[in-house]
Amino acid sequence: MIDLSGRVVIVTGGNSGIGLGIARGVARAGASIAIWSRRAERNAAAIGIQCDVSDEGAVAGAMRATLDRFGRLDCLVANAGTAGKQPFTDMSLAEWHRVLQVNLDGAFLCLREAARVLVRQGQGGSLVAVSSTSAIDGAPGQQHYAASKTALLAVMRALAVELARHQVRCNSLLPGWTDTELLAGAKTHEKFVTATIGRTPVRRWATPHDFETVGAFLADPSLIFHTGDSMVVDGGYTIF
Repeated sequence: MIDLSGRVVIVTGGNSGIGLGIARGVARAGASIAIWSRRAERNAAAIGIQCDVSDEGAVAGAMRATLDRFGRLDCLVANAGTAGKQPFTDMSLAEWHRVLQVNLDGAFLCLREAARVLVRQGQGGSLVAVSSTSAIDGAPGQQHYAASKTALLAVMRALAVELARHQVRCNSLLPGWTDTELLAGAKTHEKFVTATIGRTPVRRWATPHDFETVGAFLADPSLIFHTGDSMVVDGGYTIF
């Protein structure tokens, strides 16, 4: 059993989809949870703090609110993200920036704020960035999404080296096809779903539940030698 009793974990975008699965997992392991999200109506169901992760001031304010409530921080999971799909030749610079502003700039702001707290506390901790198997496979029509998720892998590897002396572990999580609100449109295309399931050895898409234990694992303070990793959770899709 992973024991996170007395630990404080922030999950951005943790009120739906993969983020909700992670939040449930760390909560069941005993951690206190702060969910940062733009959608305040969903935050009411958890210990929630309204936050637009692409807004530097909002991120700083959310961290202050979290520390005021819990007094400390042990782990931040940078999960909040957005997506879009259109032919590359039609993609505007504004659309490119829209996705990177949330997925990359937002992750940077949250990770930086959390790193400052963990280094200042001097007790170690964990930083996790939720990437995607789009960082490995080709993602037609989603070059901005893929670029943002690939960049996160480099950010986390660099952070793992820089923050190791502070006992702060830095890892990436790469989910595969998952039944979430973000992929609701894709799920309506039966031929596409059949094709992706056929390429997945476990013969199904993931659900948020599949990330509960994974989230607790990545937040586990006893795993002091686990850092700089890119953990793929995709039912075998990328190796088959």
